[in-house]
This record gives sequence, C-alpha cells and structure tokens, in this order.
Amino acid sequence: MESCCILILRDASDFLSMCHYLHSRMSQFLYLIFLMFWLHTTIYCAPPDSSEGKGTNCHLLQQNATLYKMSSINADFAFNLYRRFTVETPDQNIFFSPVSISAALAMLSFGAGSSTQTQVLEVLGFNITDTPMAEIQQGFQHLICSLNFPKKELELNMGNALFIRQQLKPLAKFLDDVKTLYETEIFSTDFSNISAAQQEINSYVENKTKGKIVGLIQDLKPNTIMVLVNYIHFKAQWANPFHLSKTEDSSGFLVDRTTTVQVPMMHQKEQYYYLVDIELNCTVLQMDYRKNALALFVLPKEGQMELVEAAMSSKVLKKWNHLLQKGWVDLFVPKFSISATYDLGTMLLKMGIKDAFAENADFSGLTEDSGLKLSYVAHKAMLHIGEEGTKDVAGHEVQYLDQPEIDLLHPIIRLNRNFLLMILEKSTRSILFLGKVVDPTEV
Repeated sequence: MESCCILILRDASDFLSMCHYLHSRMSQFLYLIFLMFWLHTTIYCAPPDSSEGKGTNCHLLQQNATLYKMSSINADFAFNLYRRFTVETPDQNIFFSPVSISAALAMLSFGAGSSTQTQVLEVLGFNITDTPMAEIQQGFQHLICSLNFPKKELELNMGNALFIRQQLKPLAKFLDDVKTLYETEIFSTDFSNISAAQQEINSYVENKTKGKIVGLIQDLKPNTIMVLVNYIHFKAQWANPFHLSKTEDSSGFLVDRTTTVQVPMMHQKEQYYYLVDIELNCTVLQMDYRKNALALFVLPKEGQMELVEAAMSSKVLKKWNHLLQKGWVDLFVPKFSISATYDLGTMLLKMGIKDAFAENADFSGLTEDSGLKLSYVAHKAMLHIGEEGTKDVAGHEVQYLDQPEIDLLHPIIRLNRNFLLMILEKSTRSILFLGKVVDPTEV
C-alpha cells in the first residue's frame, strides 16, 4: 500500500484549482494570506505498513518554534560532542551519529525528573525555562518522524532502545509515550546473565541495522541496571556516481607529517557546490546523494585542523550554506570505510550529565521503583564511501551518461590528508553523521 498525505484539500489539483479561483476573486493581498495559511497547515502522513511492525500512523505535527531552531541546537550539540571526542581520542578517526544521540538523550530526559532531566536537556542545548518540555518533545517527535518517513532512493532508519533490569517495572504511560514520540522500545532484561543480556542487545541492534552493526556490546558488568542504545541505518547513492575505471588503485594519503598510507582514490570532473573559507583556512565541498541527503567534505589547509575544529558551529554551517557556489571541480576522494564504537558515559559525564549515572538519579517518569540509573550508553556508527555512494548499493546497475572530457582547467580538490566529513538530511538539516578521517585504512 502506498503512503499518503491527508491534507485539508484532497490533493494538489484541488489546491491549485482553489488558488486559481481565489486569485480571480480576491485581491493579491488576501490571496497571499490564504497561501501562507495553507503552507502552515498541519500535514498528517501515514506511512505504509512495514515488516518491522511500524504500521501505526506517523503524524507530522504542527510546526512550532522549537522545530525551526532544532537543527541549530542539535548541530551545536554535535560539534560540542565532537570536540569532546578530540580530547578523549586524539589523532584518531572520529565517527558518530549526532542526531541519533540527541534523540536518544531527549527520550531519556522524558522519563527523568528534577536535576537529572535538567542536566540532560542543558547538555543537549535546551533551557526548559525558555522552551517548555512539551514543546521540546513535540519537536523531537516531528524530527524523528520526518527522518524515518519512507523516501525513495534513500534508506534511513533511526531509533532507540532501553534495556532495564527485570526487577524494575516501567510505567505503562512511559512505555506508550516513548513508543509514540520516539519510536523507542523498552526491554526487561536479566543482567545477572551477562552473556544472555549481551546477546539480547546485540541481536536487537543487528536486526535493526540490517546486519551492519554486529557485536555492539562486549563488556557488560554484572551490576548493570539500564543500557541505552541508539542505532541508525543509512544507505544512499550519489547523484553523480564516480566511474569505477577512473579510480586509482593506490594513492598516497598523509596521516601525519611522517606517515603516509596508500588508499584507492576516486576521481571525476563534475559540477559541485564548493567554497574556500579564507577565515577558517579550509575548502568545503558538497556532494549530493540522489534524494534528501548530502555529504560535506571539509579540507583544512595543512596544520589548520584544530582551528577548524574549534570554530565549527551551527552558524558556520549556515554561513557555508549561503556561500557555496556551483562550478566545475577536478575532484579526488578516497574510497574508504569508517566506523567507531563508543560507550558515551565518560564523555556525557564530563559534558554535565552526572545525575543520570549516579545513585540519586531521578527517573520517576520511567518507573515507580527506586534504584534506576544509567549504566551504559552504547553507540556505533559506520559508513562506506565508494563510487556509487554508501555501502550496500552493490547489485544495482548504475547508468552513466557519456559526457565529453572537458580539457579546461578546473579547481583541484584532493582529499589526500585529514578532513572532516558530515552527512546531512536535507529536509530537517540534521547531521546524520559527523567525523574526522585521519587514517582511511583504519576500519
């Protein structure tokens, strides 16, 4: 069954007919008022039933002020967390999914109270004095729904799960609310049997990511009380795939001043959006996927990585978005896979989420039982950059258009040293993935 959107008017033809009629009957001023009213009308979307049981209606709620600033708030959290990674794991590849971590923590705050809730929301970038809790939750509900809504030529599935010690009973209201708001599942788990508990969690994540994330949890402790996991599955094809025949089998990539590794290097001359940021001493290039997503590659000048890392913010992203211009580029991109597995507990503690891991944790919105606290926040992200796009697209025949070679000189962008990588979803401007490629041969 195909998905459908039920609007105030039956379909687009009804809307256009109404517009023509009103335009002929109204002044231009009144017509514009009607048009603006229609554009802000609530849209209810019902995705089709899926094999994973997501057959319930997904309501895209009335857009509120929080939703408009959600992308900026989440982006700033992403870069703050990124900078924490640079401290904890210096000179290493960094790769994670900021939007899925934000959604997981927001879901956790929904079951928290007092300072436990406040700390989580403040680290995420929210102030509940300025933004009511209900508005924050509605914003995340819309965000998650928008990201998970089925899209042609783009596979994107994001979710969370809580595994709670079986002696603690979650409140029925919490179970219902987080299922509706966050598409989150709660599991009662026997943590006295560590092997079985690890298998339960790992099997769940492996299933949700279609077998791509295996063995997420390896070192659970017998005193574990609550484990929060979040996952994201992403698959897409480039709008302009690379020609396999033009990929160099071995090309030098500078890891540091004394270390060079050999990687396959993809090459093509194509029109891309790009810019040179003189202030931050870096080059920014945008590569579009076929539908609803894009990749940003940020290549600092040699020795300028720390300057760029320190400056990254939602304002910088907005600046780049306005300055990017389309032009021919002679582009060289390494073909590589990147992945990272984290227990985010240490980093979240240092960022200010303390009570959630402590004995005085307040999760009174989640359970009436005492003693519930967070033990483990597991996160793993992985991505493959290849000629066609992300991994898993093998088997699909890609049609290349024969284009004459253009011998004119073009700017050369060669990603042959440390660079930053972002994958963004276009409709919500959410950062799906954020990372730094230090050594593309490290998987």
